[in-house]
Amino acid sequence: MKLDILAIGVHPDDVELACSGTLIASVLQQKKVGIVDLTAGELGTRGTPEQRILESQNAAKIMGIAVRENLFLRDGFFRNEEQRAMQKIIAAIRKFQPEIVLANAMQDRHPDHGRAGKMIAECCFYAGLRKIETKDEHENLQNAWRPKQVLHFIQDRYFEPNLVLDISSHFEQKMKSILAYESQFYNPNSTEPSTYISSPIFMEGIKSRAMQFGKLIGVEFGEGFTTFNPVGIQDLSALVGGLS
Repeated sequence: MKLDILAIGVHPDDVELACSGTLIASVLQQKKVGIVDLTAGELGTRGTPEQRILESQNAAKIMGIAVRENLFLRDGFFRNEEQRAMQKIIAAIRKFQPEIVLANAMQDRHPDHGRAGKMIAECCFYAGLRKIETKDEHENLQNAWRPKQVLHFIQDRYFEPNLVLDISSHFEQKMKSILAYESQFYNPNSTEPSTYISSPIFMEGIKSRAMQFGKLIGVEFGEGFTTFNPVGIQDLSALVGGLS
């Protein structure tokens, strides 16, 4: 299945927290959208890897995502298996041939996010080199493919975005996709240990960040992205907000 947009996150729920509104908006525009999670988040304090996988599939249904896969790299240690990890990411990019990749932040509170963000960006480049050979699940050689653009979603730490997308109409659905991860986030009846992300304050922060990005472009809620390469557009009318 060729995709228009592929979101790649190192942990299940990374994508929901940072860019699910953008994915929902794209689905409603009839874009083909998919998600690849690099790990099952097995080092997370709360829940189990099996729960995280089930929750990720439920979240995908809420967002209307066409396809979601997990590469089952080692949470926290995927960089130690760099060649294998990069080959699997390159193979996923070539499998789905996305025009745009949304990837982890290049720097963040969780060290996995920055490592994954850099690795995903590198793999998007290397996926376009024909002399790097990868095979699909049927052992067929894959064709080289390089996405047109890699956008890095902004996660826990604040960075000034290069691009902000209006998600005002989709914010409630975004929050539902996040809350699909019942094992991870605030639940007053849970007997699991408290964590940074299980606090009700953390959930309020998600709303505040969306409002902050929305304010930058004169809308209620937004999601921000950073880019390494300039973003090209075909028509200046695509530009919105910023001066209102």
